[in-house]
Amino acid sequence: MIANSPDWCLSRQRAWGVGIPVFYCRECGGEIMTKESLDAVHDLVLAEGSDAWFVKDPSEILPAGFKCPKCGASEFTKETDILDVWFDAGSSSRAVLEASPGLHCPADLYLEGSDQHRGWFNKSLVIGVSTKGESPFRQCVTNGWMLDETGRTMHKSWGNVIAPQEIISQDGADVLRLWVSSTNYFEDVRLGKEILKRVGDAYRRIRNTFRFLLANLYDFDPATDRVPYGEMQEIDRWALHRLQVLVREVTQAYESYEFHRVYHSVHNFAAVTLSALYLDVLKDRLYTSEANSAARRSAQTALWEILSAVVRILAPILSFTAEEVWGYMPGGDSKNSVHLAGFPAVNNAFMDRELDARWTKLLEVRDEVYRELEEARTTGVIAKPLEAEVTLAAAPELYDFLAGYADQLATLFIVSQVNLAKAEKGLNISIKPAPGQRCDRCWLVLPTVGQHAMHPALCARCAEVVTAVY
Repeated sequence: MIANSPDWCLSRQRAWGVGIPVFYCRECGGEIMTKESLDAVHDLVLAEGSDAWFVKDPSEILPAGFKCPKCGASEFTKETDILDVWFDAGSSSRAVLEASPGLHCPADLYLEGSDQHRGWFNKSLVIGVSTKGESPFRQCVTNGWMLDETGRTMHKSWGNVIAPQEIISQDGADVLRLWVSSTNYFEDVRLGKEILKRVGDAYRRIRNTFRFLLANLYDFDPATDRVPYGEMQEIDRWALHRLQVLVREVTQAYESYEFHRVYHSVHNFAAVTLSALYLDVLKDRLYTSEANSAARRSAQTALWEILSAVVRILAPILSFTAEEVWGYMPGGDSKNSVHLAGFPAVNNAFMDRELDARWTKLLEVRDEVYRELEEARTTGVIAKPLEAEVTLAAAPELYDFLAGYADQLATLFIVSQVNLAKAEKGLNISIKPAPGQRCDRCWLVLPTVGQHAMHPALCARCAEVVTAVY
C-alpha cells in the first residue's frame, strides 16, 4: 500500500474536521504560516477545542498587532479547507501517545480492519517516518470482517446481526470469549447459532476436564504429597512432557496473536490427550489404589501440574472460569486472582523426547487393540472392553518392547487381562472374555476374585487395599 500510494492529498473541502492553520493577507494575497501564527492557533485549540478555528475571526486568533511578514498589512482571511481526515488518524500516535502519562511511543500494537492498510496503518506509518524517522507501532495486526453463517456481511438492516449481549445472556461471557479465540480473525469471520453451539460444546468439554482434575485433587496437598519427578510412574511423566509441548505451542501462539492456535491446542489436549487417553487410563489407579500410595500420589502430582498450567494458559480467554477454578485449586493462592499469577513457562526438567517416542509406539499398539476390541464388541464376543482378555502375538523386537510394559498394558488398554506371545512377524491381536469373576470394586474380571476370605467379592489387589484401610 505504501509502494502504490505515491501521492497524498492533504486537504479536503468539507465543513467539518481539523482546519489547515493558514492565514492569507487581504492586501498581497500571500499565505502566512509562521511560528507566531501557528503558536496562536495551537494555544486557541488547546483552550477552546478545534471548532474555535472555524468560529473565530483572524483578528481574534492572531496576536495583537500582528502584521503580514511580506507587506506589513494587518487584515487577514483564513484557509477554509480541512486537513484530510487520515491526517488526524495518522497523527494520533503523536497526539495521544506522546501526551498521555503511562503511554509510550512507538505503540506496542496497532489493531484494525483490513481496510486500514490504505488508511490508518498507512498514514500512521507515513507521518511517523516523516516526522520522527520511525514507525509509530512495533507490531501491526489486521482483522477481517464479521459474516453470518451463510457468508453474508452482518448488517442491522438485513437482520443478521448477533449482538454480543445476546450471546452473553444465553451462554455466558466465557463462551463468547472462547468463540473469539477459536476464529482465525486475520480473515473474515463467520458467526451463527450452529457455530456457537459447537463452541459451547467445546467449552463444556474444557470445563468438565477442569472438574475432573479438581475432583481428583480434593485430598492432595502439593506441599506434602507431591512425588519427585524421578519417582513418578512413566505414563505420568509422559503426560508432563506433553504438557510442556502444549505450553511451548500456546506461548508461541499468544506471542504472534494467533489465538485460534491456542484454542485448538488446548481443546485437543483436553479432549484427546487427557479425556480420551490419559485421564481414562488413570481412573483405575485414582479410584482403586490406596489413598496415600505412591501410585495414586504420582498421578495426582501430574494432575496438579496439568491443572496449574492449563488454568493459567486459559485465563486470558476463559477469564471467569479460570478464576473460579483457581479458587478451588489445592495449593493455590485462592485469596489472589489467577490473573495475577505468572504465565506458565516450559519446564525442561519435564521434557523427555525418548520417553515420548516410546509412548507414541505404545499408543500405536493401543489404537490397533482398540480396533479389535470394537470389532469383538460388535460381533458379540465380549459385552464391553473392560471384560476382555487381550493376547498380543508380536514379532521379536516388538515383543521385547512390550514385555517391558507387561504389567501396564491391561491398564493402558482398559481391559481386564493382557497376555504376550511371540510371533515370527507383525502383530496379531486376539480378543476373548477374560477368565475369572468381576471384582465389585474395580470391575475387572480376574481369577483372584473370591480368594480372600474376608472379601470374597474383591480381587486380590482391592482386598489388600480395603484390608489395609479398614
